[in-house]
Amino acid sequence: MPKRKRLRRPRDGNQLAHQIVLEATGQVEEPAELPDTRNQAAVALSRLGASKGGYARAASLTPARRSALARKAVLARWRKAK
Repeated sequence: MPKRKRLRRPRDGNQLAHQIVLEATGQVEEPAELPDTRNQAAVALSRLGASKGGYARAASLTPARRSALARKAVLARWRKAK
């Protein structure tokens, strides 16, 4: 589902206050919802690949390689913590 477009709010304090009043009193129309223009076949194919991608990668790794990747991740976390 496409994201809803939000109203852009002005940076000027007076204009922002005016915009908030208009929204609160219902004088500003909300933007219409955008139609879904994505290719449904592509969306389904993407979802299918995403759901099994991590499992397929984990199954193809050797235990030594998996351990090396885990060690690298731990060292990166510890470096960031300092």
